Amino acid sequence: MTAPSDARPRGTRLPRMARRRQLLAAAQEVFVAHGYHAAAMDEIAERAGVSKPVLYQHFPGKLELYLALLEQHSEALVEKQREALESTDDNRQRVTASFQAYFDFVAGEGEAFRLVFESDLRNVAAVREKTEQTLQRCAELISGVIRQDTSISDEEAHLLSIGLVGMAETSARYWLSNYGGIPQEAAEQLIARLAWRGISGWDLTRG
Repeated sequence: MTAPSDARPRGTRLPRMARRRQLLAAAQEVFVAHGYHAAAMDEIAERAGVSKPVLYQHFPGKLELYLALLEQHSEALVEKQREALESTDDNRQRVTASFQAYFDFVAGEGEAFRLVFESDLRNVAAVREKTEQTLQRCAELISGVIRQDTSISDEEAHLLSIGLVGMAETSARYWLSNYGGIPQEAAEQLIARLAWRGISGWDLTRG
């Protein structure tokens, strides 16, 4: 069988962590292109330029490989959100930075966001728990700022943060699916302005 034209050539032995990164990169391409169920370990190994035994040395099965990718990109999204909220003390700029984090994640190279937001494995408990945990962690970061800078209750702050996270995810994904209509920065500013018009209606301790 002829190898795909975009398969990596088999090369020299790599350190374990470098090999793991290579395998994850190849797996991401296959999962994004075909979805989990249609992805084949044979193709992942071929893209990475390794034998299947080498692939199985690092990941005992396809699910473990998928979960490793999901963990990697979920952590990346949470960290983007954390950095955005810590980048300024100005609340309006925080809102903009928070939405920018989601747009940057969705627009990122390799379409990793599809593993987090569009997984065809939501019926698998480990995947569902990780995606829900990612949503909750991002929301908790935002609700912490809301609680700090308003007089509303913890439950109200959490509900607002869930709404903001949902708005960020939905608008960023929709923007990407219609890519080219509105420049990314303009789209971020548009949605952030909508969010700020709402959240600034509460008494803020800081502007």
